[in-house]
Amino acid sequence: MTTANTNDTVVKSAETAFAIVETLREREGARITELAAELGMAKSTVHRHLNTLYRCGYITREGHEYHVGLRFLELSEHARDRRREYVLARDKVEELARETAERAQFIVEEHGQGVYVHLETGAHAVHTDSGVGKRIPLHATSAGKAILARWSDEAVERLLDEHGLEQLTDQTLTEREDLFAQLAEIRERGYSVNNQENTRGIRAVGVPVSGPDGRVIGALSVSGPTHRMKGDRLDHELPDLLLGTANELELNIMYE
Repeated sequence: MTTANTNDTVVKSAETAFAIVETLREREGARITELAAELGMAKSTVHRHLNTLYRCGYITREGHEYHVGLRFLELSEHARDRRREYVLARDKVEELARETAERAQFIVEEHGQGVYVHLETGAHAVHTDSGVGKRIPLHATSAGKAILARWSDEAVERLLDEHGLEQLTDQTLTEREDLFAQLAEIRERGYSVNNQENTRGIRAVGVPVSGPDGRVIGALSVSGPTHRMKGDRLDHELPDLLLGTANELELNIMYE
C-alpha cells in the first residue's frame, strides 16, 4: 500500500504548478484568464507558473492557449517500464484480449487508487472512458478488489479511512461490511467479480498477481458487456483463464 503521508510538508508552488497541469488536462487546453478564474489565482501568478512549465518543456502553447506537453509521455513511459514485472505483464494483457475478444487490463495500486498500467481491446471489446494512466477507486473494480483481498483487514481499513467508498453506480459497494464480505469470498475462491459497480452494463473478472516475496504487485482483469459476461463464462471460463495467466506471469516474474 503506497498512500501518501498527509502530514508531510507541502511545497505550495509545486502544488500550484501541478494544479495548473491537471486543469489543462481536464479542460483540454486553456488561456491564462480561464485558468486564473477556475483556480482562483491572480493572472500574474498563473502566468509565472505557465512560463516556468513552458521553458522546462512540460506544456505547449498554441496561440493564446496552453496545453499539456508530450514531455509527460516520456515520464509516463519511464514510470511504467522501470518495473520489470510491469513490462512482463504487457504480453499477458495482449494475450487475454486476443483470446477473449474483450477488454483486458493490468491494474496496480498507487496512492490508494487503482491505475491502469496496460489495457488492450479485443475484437469485440466495448470501448469505455478507461485508458492507460487513469485512476479508479479500488473497491469498485474487479482488479482493485483482487488487490485488496491480498491486503490485511487493517490495511484496507486505513485505505477506507482516507479514501472512503465512492459510489460510481447504483451497484457500487458503499458499506464497509459488504466490501469485507466480498474480500473474504475472493480470498477463498481466488478471483473477484465486478458487477456493474464501476460502469453500468459492464461486468469484469479479476485475479491478483504476486511477486516472488508473496506481496501483491497488481491484478489482471477482463471486462465486457453483461449479456456476454454471464453464466459459465463468468463463473468458470474467465476465472480459470485469468488464474492460469496470472500463474504464468508470476513464474515469468520469478525466473525470467
